[in-house]
Amino acid sequence: MKLTNNNIYQEIKELLYSAKNRVYQTINTTMTQTYFQIGKRIVEEEQGGETRAEYGKSLLKLLSVQLINEFGKGFSVDNLENMRRFYLAFQKSETVSRKFELSWSHYIFLTRIENIDERNFYEIESIENSWSLRELKRQFDSGLFERLKLSSDKQKVKELSLNGQVIQTAQDLIKDPYILEFVGLPELSSYSESELEQKLIDKLEHFLLELGKGFTFVARQKRITIDEKHFKVDLVFYNRLLKSFVVIDLKIGELKHQDIGQMMMYVNYFDRFEKTDDENSTIGIILCKDKSKALVELTLPKDNNQIYASKYLTILPNKEEFKKLLEEEYVKVAYIDYCIRPLSAAIRAAFSGQTGPY
Repeated sequence: MKLTNNNIYQEIKELLYSAKNRVYQTINTTMTQTYFQIGKRIVEEEQGGETRAEYGKSLLKLLSVQLINEFGKGFSVDNLENMRRFYLAFQKSETVSRKFELSWSHYIFLTRIENIDERNFYEIESIENSWSLRELKRQFDSGLFERLKLSSDKQKVKELSLNGQVIQTAQDLIKDPYILEFVGLPELSSYSESELEQKLIDKLEHFLLELGKGFTFVARQKRITIDEKHFKVDLVFYNRLLKSFVVIDLKIGELKHQDIGQMMMYVNYFDRFEKTDDENSTIGIILCKDKSKALVELTLPKDNNQIYASKYLTILPNKEEFKKLLEEEYVKVAYIDYCIRPLSAAIRAAFSGQTGPY
């Protein structure tokens, strides 16, 4: 005899799997909180010893032997040291209601991040975006925190460590550079814009993760017609958090001012013919191999909040290379702030017949 209504089986199965996942999450959270408390007791005991360094080493060895005898594997000296480090890293956030919502493996990795603001940021983002340990490591290795710092207003940098990445404006979406190592194109090889586009489509899930929160794919090679002339937009996305279309143009060489003009046309077209009245202004992102920040600054309107140019990398630099790259970008940003923007303002004032401070 068979069930006449197979839906009941599917519904019960989903209930059981859901319950299983909740039990797993509860066990994981309870064990992680327990490891935190174990780390706390180890630190407190060490601090009570006369010679902390020597006592600490012998304490972990003695505890490890006894705990393994009674509770089995999982309490090696290395693991106990992880619990100790875990407590030291997160003790300032200790509250009665503090919940550790990630896996123990996530927290072992997070404790190795020395910068507290950076560590807090990756914990928040891992929870909100359900990052696997592998994705967390990838985002860390790609310098997500540093890239967002570079692209954010100074007032918003501290908020990254308190609330993670909060998407309220177009600027909040932007990263510079974007890391596209998943496309599998070596840094020095020859490839076309269409090949890069195809690789991004082939790895769309990875690209969406790199773009960030709230993105949905809409179209590739979107055709638009203006006065019987046809143009094609490389990639079109929609960001549900901002309720905006996001059009992306790919440039495998150095950014030219004509590229910015073309993107302005795309953005204006979408604003006038694609978006609805209840949607916000279209955002344009030009992904290029290289760019002059001064050229971008002088080409775009002073109050620009729709069009952005970001570099992309097709390899994941090592930490030293990435640190050097970001330091160079910080220097360029400082140059823009203190040299180019005042000069740009003076030029605009001169052409408009105004006089203003230099």
